[in-house]
Amino acid sequence: MFPHRDFHKFTSTPPDGETHNQIDYILMGRRWYSIILDVRSFRGAGCDTDHCLVIAKFRERLAVSKQAAQKLDGERFNLRKLNELEVRKQYQIEISKRFAALENFIDGEDINRAWKNIKENIKTSAKESLGLHELMQCLGFLDQRRQAKMKWAQDPSQSNVDNLNSVRSEASRHFRNTKKEYLKAKIDELETNSKIKNIRELYRGVTILRRVTGLGLIT
Repeated sequence: MFPHRDFHKFTSTPPDGETHNQIDYILMGRRWYSIILDVRSFRGAGCDTDHCLVIAKFRERLAVSKQAAQKLDGERFNLRKLNELEVRKQYQIEISKRFAALENFIDGEDINRAWKNIKENIKTSAKESLGLHELMQCLGFLDQRRQAKMKWAQDPSQSNVDNLNSVRSEASRHFRNTKKEYLKAKIDELETNSKIKNIRELYRGVTILRRVTGLGLIT
């Protein structure tokens, strides 16, 4: 219905790299039929499956919020490590060393430049002492898997297949380990809140753990 090149019409490519299928569709009621502008498949989506992501472009009127969207920093740090005494001391030492160089602030110096230096010192100290947040590490693995899949889609040779399988295995291993560490930290936090009778944080942690694990009851 929409004019596209063939590889944007295929929605499934088995591991042999030679067979292409069109077996995934988007269903739309007749009432909303006219708002669809385009439908195509995207091979580069990192879904870790033989199927391609199928996306529809449609026309719709949306309310625009007048409040400006808050911009988030691109780097997030593993703040949970601050609960460890040695890591906290190391961070304090790093931040003290870097701020010692900023004590000679000259009156009349550009305040924006001074703030930029302070911000960079805080970020550098956090990166060296705490490391990046697990989310940033996971995003790195997702990007590697996406690039390996795109390389395989362009050239389904055996070397690219082996590379894709290797990257998939490494990414899956990292995701499993990250989830185990996260759950262990949450369980330790629940035990601590239970001992100190912090009921509010205890029930809040139980709710989060239920949502993450999909369990209806924590025992």
